Amino acid sequence: MDRNQIHLFGMATAAIFLAALSLALGTSQSAHAQAKPVKVVLRFAADFPPPPHPAGLAMKYFADRLPQVIPGSEARLYFAGALYTVPEAFEAMRQGNLEMTWMQIGKAAPVDPWMLSLVGPGILTTVGAVDNIEKTKTYQMLIDRLQKNQAIKVFGAGHMSFGMGVGGKKRYAKPEDFNGKKVRSMGPAENPVLASWKANPVVMAFGEVPSALESGVIDGLMTSLGGWNGVREQAPYYTMGGAGAFVGDYYMISASRRWWDRLTPPTRSALEKLIAETIQVQKEYNWCFDKIAYDKYGTKDPSKPGVYWMTPQEVSAMVNAMGDAAVRYVKSKTPPEAAKWVDNFVTEGRDLSKQHPSGSSWIEKVDCSKHASVIVVK
Repeated sequence: MDRNQIHLFGMATAAIFLAALSLALGTSQSAHAQAKPVKVVLRFAADFPPPPHPAGLAMKYFADRLPQVIPGSEARLYFAGALYTVPEAFEAMRQGNLEMTWMQIGKAAPVDPWMLSLVGPGILTTVGAVDNIEKTKTYQMLIDRLQKNQAIKVFGAGHMSFGMGVGGKKRYAKPEDFNGKKVRSMGPAENPVLASWKANPVVMAFGEVPSALESGVIDGLMTSLGGWNGVREQAPYYTMGGAGAFVGDYYMISASRRWWDRLTPPTRSALEKLIAETIQVQKEYNWCFDKIAYDKYGTKDPSKPGVYWMTPQEVSAMVNAMGDAAVRYVKSKTPPEAAKWVDNFVTEGRDLSKQHPSGSSWIEKVDCSKHASVIVVK
């Protein structure tokens, strides 16, 4: 090989090396670019009120954190059913017309009656039991159904309140207090509970509640302490019997699979981490809101306005009057093959309540002072 051939061979080898290096660098840069989350703009709909409601505060937390986690992103928040009712929201997600929801599980029964399998008062009766609902086989069965039949991805369950109860223009603390009264129900499973106390249940979105109280369309309402705080002027009396005593329903955070599956893996990973973080924050907000509200408005005299925590004897009287009305109702509204799951959840929930007695949950040990600047109990 003469000198010219050697020179040409060297140039060709160098060119091949540079081309290979350029390709490798380009592939590396492309992979690096794909490893970053991609900007998202999403609609996030809920059936609970806006802040200062603790769940509303948690949604705002998500919206504030989203652009920090994925720069340029935006979450457009819709509260109190302003964009969709719960059944409408699930249909919109299935069709890809809504990205995310934070909704009450029982209110999704018109979409799939099996959703009622996971609701009912007197089942999860401690903070720790409520916090472990996702470990039940019934919960896992339902999220599998939603993914398979409705193209909905479920991220987790949030807490409605650890101080669910009844607010009104008067005190509701005994079964006879409800006789003939029109009381806003939280959802389908609570209707037979109110009926067992001889009340007339009225189902309505929370956004309608203030005017309904003022006009006399309803006399009282089942709600959380956060919900009551928003209508305290119209319903100055609030009575609670502890976690899950009278209201057994839970929030579920979910997304449209049609939207979710189009996101890049890094984007999905970033959102999943933020959603898990938000659920954790919401649990703390709920506990701390309830604690601060009770500290501020608690009363030991049921004849006076404010938050009254029922005695065990008073709770027992209400529960005895309720009987198994909620379970019978749920079974009547679900397919026969769902009955075993209704019974299964009753067993699972009561076992969880024994396994996690009052005072044993990490939630009950949260330092609420760290949220004092966020939580507002007016």
